[in-house]
Amino acid sequence: MIDHVSIPVSDLEQGAAFWERVLAPLGLKRFVERERTVGFGKKYPEFWLNLRENLALAPDNTGAHVCLRAPDKAAVDAFHQAALDQGGRSDGAPGPRQAEMTPYYGAFIRDPDGNKVEAITFPG
Repeated sequence: MIDHVSIPVSDLEQGAAFWERVLAPLGLKRFVERERTVGFGKKYPEFWLNLRENLALAPDNTGAHVCLRAPDKAAVDAFHQAALDQGGRSDGAPGPRQAEMTPYYGAFIRDPDGNKVEAITFPG
């Protein structure tokens, strides 16, 4: 249903370095680099960073987040740890969760600009 998502970053170079490490455990790599945007994905750019100078830190209560699929629990754990190692923060440690219809394993992080991103897997 969704082809791609974009999030704002206040510093494109730092944001790209952060996300390159955080997205690697999920199998996403850097595909496109332009003056004001960087795209990551598996086969084409699916996750975009867009430079927004003077970007205010996203507040914790926006209610918005992006959720990315991970291949397994280890990838969710590595995604979360990479974010913490790169200056992000936890917004929900890795662990089992109950969705509306099915249980899953996930973790939430916030990047240095306050963007909230989740990684999940559905263990067999």
